[in-house]
Amino acid sequence: MFRVTREIDFCYGHRLLNYDGKCKHLHGHNGRAIIAIEGETLDERGMVLDFSDIKRVVSTWIDENLDHRMLLHRDDPYVKMFQGLGEPLFLMDQNPTAENIAKLIHEFTASRGFPVVETHLWETPKCFATYRP
Repeated sequence: MFRVTREIDFCYGHRLLNYDGKCKHLHGHNGRAIIAIEGETLDERGMVLDFSDIKRVVSTWIDENLDHRMLLHRDDPYVKMFQGLGEPLFLMDQNPTAENIAKLIHEFTASRGFPVVETHLWETPKCFATYRP
């Protein structure tokens, strides 16, 4: 089995609903998504997948949808206020935890036909979540 991994850095803000701790307040992170792609064989170039293909598809999607946006649960009472101010948002059906953001990125990557096996989301230099279906 062969594996390639791409790291994608982005900035985002969020807060957690139904949470009793500091993360219930608006705050931001310098996040890092780490996407692992595997294949049993290599293509005619000797690659599982070209790193630039991951960048072109997944980095572009993250840049356009998550980077420098407030990631909020769609039921968050702040949504209406931020929309009224014209602030960039990404609304999620789940709480925007590191676990759910990792799953979101993983599912997008898989939906583009990449054989992704796991996705990590580093929220801080010492804390990360992993999603592996």
